Amino acid sequence: MHPILVTLPIFGGIKIYTYGLLVASAFVVGILWTAREAKQGGLSREIVFDLAFYAILSALVGARILYVITEWHRYAAHPLDVLKLWEGGLIFYGGLIGAIVGSTVYIRRKSLPFFRTADLFMPGLALGHAIGRLGCLAAGCCHGREAFDVSWAIQFPNTPSSLAPAGIPLYPTQLMESAVSLLVFLILVGLRKRRRFEGGLLLTYLVLYGLARILLEPFRGEEAKSFVISHWLSTSQFISILLILTAVALYPPLRKRIGR
Repeated sequence: MHPILVTLPIFGGIKIYTYGLLVASAFVVGILWTAREAKQGGLSREIVFDLAFYAILSALVGARILYVITEWHRYAAHPLDVLKLWEGGLIFYGGLIGAIVGSTVYIRRKSLPFFRTADLFMPGLALGHAIGRLGCLAAGCCHGREAFDVSWAIQFPNTPSSLAPAGIPLYPTQLMESAVSLLVFLILVGLRKRRRFEGGLLLTYLVLYGLARILLEPFRGEEAKSFVISHWLSTSQFISILLILTAVALYPPLRKRIGR
């Protein structure tokens, strides 16, 4: 809705983008929550901050790479636009995959318990995601498809920096996903002290968010996603299915660890 939060009257006018501010806030809030829970997870706050640093860098790289891949026609013509992160253009699943890769490298180097560490970070991830999607709403990215038949549709103003079509009723997919992520956060918080095995919160997150993303994806605008199979299965739905299947496959061996 408001892609540019404020323009500072210095150096010719420095623009503060709402998207960048909210995404940065999402990282900070998620990390602070995780650091708050560090002792319960058997880790020090220092380890949490160090791991979060590498995870964030990996997430940004992964999120941008996947977005560039899905929008290759645009960046092939304007390659320097790849560096304009403040304008939006981060895909969550790319960031999640990047964060997993970067975190795994760090965890192995520090000999940390992988699944216990992953469980510790899952609620903060969901909370940060809920905040980050508000940045998408501000920038107009990840917008919904036309929604002339519903009363709760939203319309974006005719703002030059907005990525959403102006004056057209759209499904509020950014708010929908933000609400879902907040719900996942609350569920994980409620389960964190009652988990029956290490890795339980990780698997719960993968299944809940994966299912939610599969169901929310049909409400997204065509220009806000790419497809793996014609117009039937989007890239995000395909990744969601893979993550859900991974969680299902990991459940039996992790469940057997009880009592060992």
